Amino acid sequence: MKKLLALLLALAMVFALAACGGGSSAPATQAPAAEEPAAEEPAAEEPAAEAPAADAIVLKIGISTNEEDPRAIGALQFIDEITEKTGGAVTGELYPSGQLGGDADLINSLVLDSGTVDVIISDASNFATLVPEMGISALPFQFADFDEAWAFMDSDIEKAAEDLLIPQNIRVLAHYCNGFRCVTNSKGPVEAPADMAGMLIRTPENPVIMATMTALGANPQPLAFNELYQALQQGTYDAQENPIPVIYNNKLYEVQKYLSVTNHIYSGMCFAIAESVWQTLTAEQQEIITAAAVSSAEKDRELNRQQSDDFVALLEEAGMEINNPDLAPFAEATASVLEENAGDYGDLLDQLAEWKAARA
Repeated sequence: MKKLLALLLALAMVFALAACGGGSSAPATQAPAAEEPAAEEPAAEEPAAEAPAADAIVLKIGISTNEEDPRAIGALQFIDEITEKTGGAVTGELYPSGQLGGDADLINSLVLDSGTVDVIISDASNFATLVPEMGISALPFQFADFDEAWAFMDSDIEKAAEDLLIPQNIRVLAHYCNGFRCVTNSKGPVEAPADMAGMLIRTPENPVIMATMTALGANPQPLAFNELYQALQQGTYDAQENPIPVIYNNKLYEVQKYLSVTNHIYSGMCFAIAESVWQTLTAEQQEIITAAAVSSAEKDRELNRQQSDDFVALLEEAGMEINNPDLAPFAEATASVLEENAGDYGDLLDQLAEWKAARA
């Protein structure tokens, strides 16, 4: 009887070891035994973003507005596309809200080839501090609607101005949209140019916009966009001018009471890369990056068109008082901007007139 009991105990130990996997050479990733219930799968999560490969080219993209802005959304689409189509050999990182500097700083960083930023998305006329011809797209009251403005930005006339930037280490690959610029202020509705007399208004460091505000009787003073909200909140400035999507997405309605839909300047934007970086890319990478820039610009444009329409009501709901003045007196008052700066544009002005006549 004792022998039988010992035999039974020995057999039990063998089965126990087998159940525990004792002595097995199977890898640690082996599935559990069938009789054991499988571990419950954790809830699905967004996959973590993979770090770029050590030898990847990582394009630092700088913009002055926040991550809600259409240019940020377009830039993220650009990053996704180039990462996928280059197999991760070229990717990007977005730095919104002026993290790498305001528009003037971003442009200077490209010119100086500082390595601080590789790609910027900024108003075309902001580059007029380097090449005066770049102000041609921002001459006041030149374009009737988005379609006409976009067609001009993609025209040979605009390209002729942009080609002058290449010696300054700036290559324009595509044209984003920032919308038509409007005036906001803390004083009262702007119904006529006379209402802007002496108004201290923030502008970018942009000669065309500053000249336009001066022609309207205001006192323009440049300030980096990432400093604008606080300046308006503190009453350092009376007013500012920007497209409706910028006003809403950056919450300027919290520090400005009145919005006047003046649409005084179309704000076309340049998606620009440092020429020094461009020359390090293979021909295939250049083709992919150009196509992704153009594709992301189309996304940005449609968002701007939609938001320019939709956000007026949202701004009103947020407490802004909105008026739509007769624009004829504003156009008349700013005609001098073109006349006084005609020498900056050479025969591009004649080409612009011919281009508009051909579209009429």
